[in-house]
Amino acid sequence: MAEHVLVPTDGSPQSVAAVRFAATEWPDAELTLLNVINPADADYRERALSGSEEWFQAEKRKARETFAEVKAEVGLVDTDRPVTDRIEVGSPQKVIVEVLDGDDDGYDHVVMGSHGRTGVSRILLGSVAEEVLRRSPVPVTIVR
Repeated sequence: MAEHVLVPTDGSPQSVAAVRFAATEWPDAELTLLNVINPADADYRERALSGSEEWFQAEKRKARETFAEVKAEVGLVDTDRPVTDRIEVGSPQKVIVEVLDGDDDGYDHVVMGSHGRTGVSRILLGSVAEEVLRRSPVPVTIVR
């Protein structure tokens, strides 16, 4: 029985499904929703025109909006259930594993969505879910 579940979310349908699964599968567990801001996602012009601090603040606002939307869609608003929002910066797969490895929050499970890419697109783009699955110190559930 999981007591504290980490659920990386980017607002995609797959990550919403992961939050819904975690909330349903472990109704008494504390959930932490993690959004990783990846600086590699911003192109040079975007950062140069708006300034890196402005870009970063805008990304943090988007993450908070994503948390609110996901919680509303899954029914986690105005409940007594402990749900924490967490924003980190870096490469998603590395950050997720670092949070699981070096954190004192006591995560005992991670649930994440997968885009289900195969073939060349998976090789070129990599798979965050696969990397986390390989390196996670706790059990991982992949939701598609």
